[in-house]
Amino acid sequence: MAITTYTELKSAIADFLNRDDLAAVIPTFISLAEADINRMVRHWRMEKITSFEMSSRYSTLPADFLEVIRLENVSDDARPIELISQGEMQARRYRNLDTSGSPTYYAVTAGKIEAYPTPDNTYAVDLYYYAKTQSLGGDTTTNWLLEYFPDAYLYSALIHSAPYLQEDNRIQTWAALQQNALNSINADSEKSKFGGSGRRMKIRAY
Repeated sequence: MAITTYTELKSAIADFLNRDDLAAVIPTFISLAEADINRMVRHWRMEKITSFEMSSRYSTLPADFLEVIRLENVSDDARPIELISQGEMQARRYRNLDTSGSPTYYAVTAGKIEAYPTPDNTYAVDLYYYAKTQSLGGDTTTNWLLEYFPDAYLYSALIHSAPYLQEDNRIQTWAALQQNALNSINADSEKSKFGGSGRRMKIRAY
């Protein structure tokens, strides 16, 4: 059975469970599966770039934001803005009397990007980040994950069916299959980005 659309995925879940009375709850299993996958998968197809103007201490993150990959101050020769902890952010502000200037550090604070120093002007910034995979449903009948890794969707949804159907004995089976699928997705991303050379040691050039 091909699983290339939202409708086909729902049918496959019903077939695997050998049930024809779950049409109302299968979309919930799929939504829970998407939440799992967004937490556990980091694939290059989830990477996005957004450009914005940074003119204050806090900048709003994109609605589909999951995790920062890197942040660049385009106005300052694409200089990397380095990640620091909130504790270090607080210490730097205290030691330097909350100085202003060209942002060189950031922390993710209360769902926003907190810049240090506080921008003294308007700076063009590029944010490279991992985005949530577009959820299936409504007008969205497929996405990259379903197109390339339908097994991850299927087994992740089946995990969430087990407690609902009071078939907890099936969780271990579905979980093992899900883990294999998710491991394959992450491995595929590593192979695509780094090939056979593996990761290399980072060397700062500034």
